[in-house]
Amino acid sequence: MLTVVASAAELFGADLRLLGNLERQSDRDRGSDLFVAKRPVTGSAQSDPIDLETIAGRDNLQHALLLRFMTRVGELAILGHPDYGSRLSELIGELNDDTRRNLAKLYTLEALQAEPRVAKVISVTATQNAADRTRVDVNVKLQAIDSPTPLNFVFGVYTGGAVGP
Repeated sequence: MLTVVASAAELFGADLRLLGNLERQSDRDRGSDLFVAKRPVTGSAQSDPIDLETIAGRDNLQHALLLRFMTRVGELAILGHPDYGSRLSELIGELNDDTRRNLAKLYTLEALQAEPRVAKVISVTATQNAADRTRVDVNVKLQAIDSPTPLNFVFGVYTGGAVGP
């Protein structure tokens, strides 16, 4: 029996980079969505060739999930994706208390369930950020399809509302 192991780029794909920092990204600057990078010169006379930057593999999965979390459900309906996104934006202006943190967890789980590259959600926790009490830190640990190593990342949801206990 021959076993073929796919690379991370084959499993999770590659896409244009839209977010600058996968570790600390919490919103989209809609005025600067595309990043550029220098590319290797392949017989071109150009001295400083640039191209659109791409992201691949596990980073692409994290990138795609962050974009899903930051997009309101229904925002892409006109493009044929009415169910894409999350309900996390509904927490903006709300009190940062246990109830809203539980909602952040629920909305995150709903969005993860819609992502076909997620095989299993291991855990999702939502806690109040110690430095910024209007921020909910959502810690996600998941098992991606055909990947032996869990993916773990934290992203912030800014409620901007009052602070609860």
